[in-house]
Amino acid sequence: MSDNVQILLAFCFLVVVFILTRAGIIWKMKKTVGEIIRDLESKGAVDPITAVELPYAKANPIRIGMRDYYSKSVEYLVSEGIVGKTSQGKYYMAAKLPGRG
Repeated sequence: MSDNVQILLAFCFLVVVFILTRAGIIWKMKKTVGEIIRDLESKGAVDPITAVELPYAKANPIRIGMRDYYSKSVEYLVSEGIVGKTSQGKYYMAAKLPGRG
């Protein structure tokens, strides 16, 4: 096999690996977002008065080398206005999601 073909195949392999890792991260984030929303709904946190603490909302410094999808997902939900955060650090559903009660 010529050098050019080997370089091209190696480049294609790297592109595929990059795309698959990104797809895996997106899948994991979607999964954790759904779990957070279900958790808030099951606890009845629908307004600032009924807000609850989420133990996984803060980044854990002990998890070195491992991605913490829960804290990033909570940050994303708050930034998008789906989840609200009180001044005491409690969370609640700030927006009604389509297809949910």
